[in-house]
Amino acid sequence: MTNVKHLFFDLDHTLWDFERNSELTFKQIFKEQGIALGFSEFFKIYSPINIKYWRFYREDKISKEELRYRRLKETFDNLGFEISDELINTIARDYIDYLPNYNNLLKGAIEVLDYLKPKYVLHIITNGFEEVQKLKLEKSEILHYFDVIVTSECVGVKKPNPKVFEFAMEKAMAEAEESVMIGDSFEADVLGAMKVGMKAIHLADEKNDSNEFIAVKSLHELKQYL
Repeated sequence: MTNVKHLFFDLDHTLWDFERNSELTFKQIFKEQGIALGFSEFFKIYSPINIKYWRFYREDKISKEELRYRRLKETFDNLGFEISDELINTIARDYIDYLPNYNNLLKGAIEVLDYLKPKYVLHIITNGFEEVQKLKLEKSEILHYFDVIVTSECVGVKKPNPKVFEFAMEKAMAEAEESVMIGDSFEADVLGAMKVGMKAIHLADEKNDSNEFIAVKSLHELKQYL
């Protein structure tokens, strides 16, 4: 990690605690809508389905609207819970509206950003929806750490498409050899960044035997390398 000047962070699951905030959002919606369903049971089924549909969205196999509807529809179907399409669409809409109101960050996020900010120029590259990602940054009070914020929607393609990383580096006036991408998705963040010549750090629990990138299990471990 020599000659590094620019750090590009993913947002969800990397800095912003997506699982915790998503759970709190659904709890609010279920209470408002009077949905009599065990929440822990719902979220256990929903989480892998949501990951699957995000992968479909990343691969341009479904639209944003299909992602929002189908992840809920499949979850309720798997649970054998009868629910109207109208209510599913209401939940999908409220979820996007309410989600940025919860602002839990992953452990160590603020401490690590405070440590990195004086040493590097920090940026965001996210596949999340344009209308909610900046609200998440604002409401979790970390927007001021970042110079450039790039969403896949503003580019027109999604990570790991090279165009996203090239667009972000151009906006940041950064060269690939002086840039590092930090994210939780091996495919979208690590492989995507390395394809354009950026260095990469994978935030994940998996063991890493590769010399091509660094893997850390927590944000605190970034201090060992940066």
